[in-house]
Amino acid sequence: MHPTPSDLHIFSSHSCQVLRHLEMKTSHIAVYAMLLLLLVAEAQVSTAATCNPTALSPCLGAITSSKKPSPLCCSRIKQQKPCLCTYLKNPNLKKFVNSPGSRKVSSYCRVPVPKC
Repeated sequence: MHPTPSDLHIFSSHSCQVLRHLEMKTSHIAVYAMLLLLLVAEAQVSTAATCNPTALSPCLGAITSSKKPSPLCCSRIKQQKPCLCTYLKNPNLKKFVNSPGSRKVSSYCRVPVPKC
């Protein structure tokens, strides 16, 4: 049995619908991929834009004395972790970030001291 012209038309029409559906899915995937890339880029930019050494002020007492760091201190160190290398490159901040007290606080808060 051979397909009739009407069978071929139905098959052809169905094939076009399937192709259009695949094209739409592909374009949706491309749009989602672009959005994901933009979100990742935005997250990196916002991380870089939030470097603020004064945000570590809740840690000052623990760095300069034998007091344990507060939960707020540990939270701030974790937030500022991407910035620590930048702080180490700043001569005014390096002595604080690289001090034994700062290393003690980093260890207590489980934030490794970066190797920049």
